[in-house]
Amino acid sequence: MDNKTILDFKNRVGRELNEDILPFWLERSLDGKNGGFIGRMANDLTVIEDAPKGLILNARLLWTFSSVFRWNCDFRCLELAQRAYEYFVRFFWDGEYGGAFWLLDAQGRCLDDKKKIYGQAFCVYALSEFSQAFRCEAALQRAQNIYRLIEEYSHDEEGLGYFETCNRDWTLAEDCRLSDKDMNEKKSMNNHLHLLEAYANLYRVWKEDSLRRRLLELIDIFQQKIFDPAQAHFRHFFNERWIPQSASYTFGHDIEGSWLLWKAVEALGDKSLEPKVRKMALSLADAVFSQGFDADGGLFYEGERETIIDHNKEWWPQAEAVVGLLNAYQLSSEDKYFHTARKCWDFIENRIVDRQRGEWFWRVSREGTPDESEPKVSEWKGPYHNTRACLEILRRLQRIGKGIEP
Repeated sequence: MDNKTILDFKNRVGRELNEDILPFWLERSLDGKNGGFIGRMANDLTVIEDAPKGLILNARLLWTFSSVFRWNCDFRCLELAQRAYEYFVRFFWDGEYGGAFWLLDAQGRCLDDKKKIYGQAFCVYALSEFSQAFRCEAALQRAQNIYRLIEEYSHDEEGLGYFETCNRDWTLAEDCRLSDKDMNEKKSMNNHLHLLEAYANLYRVWKEDSLRRRLLELIDIFQQKIFDPAQAHFRHFFNERWIPQSASYTFGHDIEGSWLLWKAVEALGDKSLEPKVRKMALSLADAVFSQGFDADGGLFYEGERETIIDHNKEWWPQAEAVVGLLNAYQLSSEDKYFHTARKCWDFIENRIVDRQRGEWFWRVSREGTPDESEPKVSEWKGPYHNTRACLEILRRLQRIGKGIEP
């Protein structure tokens, strides 16, 4: 790829990160009345003052500010990372049973004390990032503490993998759903994907043998249970014996998983894993490339048996698509992935970025019309996907420009 194309791509992504995404979250996300960060903001920038505060948003804010500080040493990010960490320790941390509560009210009182493993995984991800950014031993110890609780209470010793949800005291919960739209099943792709992401990040700062074995087990589960080689997509929901319970797939998770699996291999530093994970990552990326994109460069949300069943284009799959396609280009040197990544970034700039109010729309229709009913900030809508995408794109373009292999 020529240097002019790479430089233009880098400049556009850098502008979006530094002139839109970061200013929005640095200036608009703080809760000046109750401390910490706001729980919800409508798309028109109206802050919902009594909105609950979700664990996922707070963990993702902690990860984002810590990760950006590692990138550019911006002391505004240091200040907000510290604010997110202190709020997490004071309000989300369960001092009696360990781990973190799922949902608080605006004043920090617990509304939902379940230990959803997806949420605990994001805590491990964020705390290990904070510990890397600021050399904070206390944060690393909390990440290790959550890791040990997950292993003791959620890991399935017989069937392998992890059960979805525990009660406050870490006994297994009957209601396993992460959200209302999910199936009430014992195991899911999404839970294991974010455990993989979290454990890989923790392993970068803690070379513990048991953690290494679990990362290897997770990669094997993706290869043997979650990845469907006949369709080259991830299956979504399973019973406790890993029997699939659903038929659809989401392009965003497929392409996100393709590069997170490769990052896990990089963290482990095990060359023997590379051939099989490279093959799986490229199979996923190729299926998304050939089935998931609209003519305008946007990525559809969901498919089933090679048919699109949800034509909407949400913000986070677009972010993951650009990273996953660049990862596929680095693994294969096939130009089609690079060109499609650029086209998807064009779509982000033209349709997903909110030029009037800042940040990104939650979703747009197939015709490109934004869904104004969805919030700008919520328990699920934070800066993690788009900020991480920008950082990953900038790092990868730097390596591509220098001819460095992944």
